[in-house]
Amino acid sequence: MKQKLKSVALQRVIISGGGTGGHIHPAVAIADEIKHRYPDCEILFVGAIGRMEMEKVPQSGYPIQGLWISGIDRNWRSRRNLTFPFKLLSSLVKAGRIIRKFKPQIAVGVGGFASGPLLYRAALKGIPTAIQEQNSFPGITNRLLAKKVQLICAGFPGLNRWFPANRIVETGNPLRENVTKIQALNTEQKAKALAHFGFSGNRPIAFIMGGSLGAGSMNDAVLGIARQIKKHQKALPYDLLWQCGARFQQAMEEALGTMDLPSEQSIVCVGFIDRMDHAYSAADIIASRAGAMSIAELALVGKPTLLVPSPVVAEDHQTKNARSLSDRGGALLIPDSEIVERLEPVLSQLFGDPKQQQSLTEALKGSARPHAAKDVVTELEKLLKPST
Repeated sequence: MKQKLKSVALQRVIISGGGTGGHIHPAVAIADEIKHRYPDCEILFVGAIGRMEMEKVPQSGYPIQGLWISGIDRNWRSRRNLTFPFKLLSSLVKAGRIIRKFKPQIAVGVGGFASGPLLYRAALKGIPTAIQEQNSFPGITNRLLAKKVQLICAGFPGLNRWFPANRIVETGNPLRENVTKIQALNTEQKAKALAHFGFSGNRPIAFIMGGSLGAGSMNDAVLGIARQIKKHQKALPYDLLWQCGARFQQAMEEALGTMDLPSEQSIVCVGFIDRMDHAYSAADIIASRAGAMSIAELALVGKPTLLVPSPVVAEDHQTKNARSLSDRGGALLIPDSEIVERLEPVLSQLFGDPKQQQSLTEALKGSARPHAAKDVVTELEKLLKPST
């Protein structure tokens, strides 16, 4: 008589990586889902000393240890590169000590400097290893680790160009539970959102989102729109919710303050938005940078979207992210170099074309992966050998 296989409970998991919110947020979402399924599971994060994960991860309720590691400067003459071999050796040694002491069942890398040494040492010890790759163009750390790990959880399709196809599972990018609730936006919430930002609710809203640090080109585009309104003293058929970035807020507000705009035209400028659910709910059309996690959120929101890839990110990966969506009709792509000239004409054209709005919305919603965190953890469970 055959014995029934029993799944192995997750008891100790290491999650490594970070450097940006785009790495940290999915990592914490994975940890949250593991704790939801296995409340007694011990989860340890490993990050890079001096990077934002050393602050953000403990704020999310998880312990973290740091490695002395950084990337290689692309300017090969940089003196900072002289310390890289020492940092790498130090991190490999410390990663080995962490693994020996913690004894993880699984090690998960989310990209960023720290994931390299940790996953490399874990793979050498025969510990099941996995990568969660957020972007449509993988970072160098994950590309180097590709042949060492058993599983790659992909945020976008098409990663078989860089990773072994038989190890890839397209899960989408994990989002925390408070973000996935964005899907439940309704009419009542929109009224509260409009009131939160001081809009009358009589006109549609374009939400211009430059990220928490702001985007200079997108700010210039909005200021250009405001100057044209002032010049012609004619309001646009929509209002603007403008997230300019905390470092730019004072200058942008002062610039707006010098403009005598028509009374029916509202341009609300904020540096940082702590209630993104309100911003998404208020918006009728959204213009955003094309970070992997922003795209994952926007797919859940399901509003007509313009993507403006940042030109200053590694390997131009935001353009590749945006194209993966625009090629499927889920967004309009505007190069950063063209945003000042094209933002207003594209917004006006889109507000005047309900059919195009509906087409973009349907294609965008079709790419949403609200259960990505659950799917990632399910795949991690499969890496553990079942017992009888």
